[in-house]
Amino acid sequence: MFFTRMALNGARRGAGRLLASPQLMHAAVLASFPPRPEGEASEGRVLWRVDVDGPHRWLYVLSPERPDLTAVVEQAGWPLAGTWETKPYDSLLDRVRLGGEYRFALVANPVRDVRVGQRRSKRLPHVTVAQQEQWLREKSVRAGFELLATDREVLDAAGAVRVDRVEELAVSERRDRVFRRGDGKVTLRTARFDGLLRVTDADAFRRVLCSGIGPAKGYGCGLLTVQRIAADA
Repeated sequence: MFFTRMALNGARRGAGRLLASPQLMHAAVLASFPPRPEGEASEGRVLWRVDVDGPHRWLYVLSPERPDLTAVVEQAGWPLAGTWETKPYDSLLDRVRLGGEYRFALVANPVRDVRVGQRRSKRLPHVTVAQQEQWLREKSVRAGFELLATDREVLDAAGAVRVDRVEELAVSERRDRVFRRGDGKVTLRTARFDGLLRVTDADAFRRVLCSGIGPAKGYGCGLLTVQRIAADA
């Protein structure tokens, strides 16, 4: 597996088109890999995400092969100034241990399945912060991690100070993405999660680092990125 980072030039018209449409960005990312011979299976799926850091925008790509992002650079980068940075992902995966603690970031599509009639179900988005937080807690069980909590001093209703255990989790960038796909239109509700986690199942955690969390992975959702904050236990 390989992890790639590329700076996007928001002043370019091509960048505007790609940033406005997850469908177009998905196609551009997939076009960065050569076609496989007929009948040859892929070793894994491609995940991607766009992060905004002040005035800067970054495209992250996780893939089983090294990408060639030349076409994306020509549309949305700085062709004369630089290209992209790709690093092997196995070194991070090899360091995952039970009890390891990480700072994480995730853009996801938190949804639930609701029964409609006798045999059909409909996928609906979670709309409140509390619902989205609970969605991540439920996903974390099978994903091999738990959210970390720390002690914080808070004021109660009477103005007295008490110490509570508070999860290190923030939900931001909650929005609906609307874009075209073929002759139709897609509406996608996304949310960004930032926080701290502890590994509870190393094998499951490695799998989710490679395969992502939740639906809409082709549209920039599901890529869990982590940074170690303490020595692995």
